[in-house]
Amino acid sequence: MRTLPDTQQTLRRRFLKGGISAAALMPFLSTGLLLPTRVMAAEWLQAAFTANTLGGALKAWGAGNPSESRDIQFVVPEIAENGAKVEIEITSNLPGTQSLAVFADKNPMPLCATMDFSPPAIAYVKLQLKMAETMRIRALAKTSDGKTHVAFREIKVTLGGCGGS
Repeated sequence: MRTLPDTQQTLRRRFLKGGISAAALMPFLSTGLLLPTRVMAAEWLQAAFTANTLGGALKAWGAGNPSESRDIQFVVPEIAENGAKVEIEITSNLPGTQSLAVFADKNPMPLCATMDFSPPAIAYVKLQLKMAETMRIRALAKTSDGKTHVAFREIKVTLGGCGGS
């Protein structure tokens, strides 16, 4: 039996691994599941995320004339000792909530995040914001009936993380 030199054995192994990998992926390629055009990510709202003013961000997101609602609930700290990492939770108990957006009023780019929900999903999100100063956070919810609702919460950011305001 003849043995191949190490370099040829290595090349042969790579070729066989590549062929097996390609054969395993072939069913997915033939059904179109791995095509880049079929990515299921949401469209990026460039105008809303790059707006420099709160009004511009709200308009670009399509906030319209939101009505204040107690059905959007926050779990946020009253005082954040580290403005670089402020953890917030938002739940919308509005029936038919299709999307949530979080705005930090005084941030250079006020729109912080948007989330879209499918009908059976619970509209809940937990995220971290970066805040340089004390400001009001607003959560907007769009519902299936085309209405927009809003809720507000103020978070105090301490200077230097000392616990004072």
